Amino acid sequence: MSQRLEPGDIAPEFVLPTVSGTVSLDGLLEQAEAGVIVYFYPRAATPGCTTQACDFQDSYAALKSAGYRLVGISPDPVDKLEAFAETESLGFPLASDPDKTTLEAYGAYGEKKNYGKVVKGVIRSTIIISPDGTVAHALYNVKATGHVARIEKLLGITQG
Repeated sequence: MSQRLEPGDIAPEFVLPTVSGTVSLDGLLEQAEAGVIVYFYPRAATPGCTTQACDFQDSYAALKSAGYRLVGISPDPVDKLEAFAETESLGFPLASDPDKTTLEAYGAYGEKKNYGKVVKGVIRSTIIISPDGTVAHALYNVKATGHVARIEKLLGITQG
């Protein structure tokens, strides 16, 4: 089982492919005043992941104006991410981690319960990284629904 991150840990660097090139933690931190929100999800275009992505999209302007940058990471190939982003009109990057190196580095891949069975897979998680590259918040086994509203509350962000 991969080690979960704790507040204060140094967030592992990543460089991953997206539809429009590559995305890296360092690059996102350079653009972010308040920090970077990295969320990990199991599979694009599934009901829970679509709900979560659309919630992030609905809050994206508020998160961005509060100084945060956002990236979603899954094991999906880039072409599947492109179709998902297009279908759902997502304005933030989705990164592909097919070998699950970044997922494992962030503690977002390992054993989890799925319908009562223990399986190995992506653990729906959100890591909020401070501008100095340390973990501010590490949220694991989050629910797809209502999660973004909880993040906004945690970060003191209000919409419009």
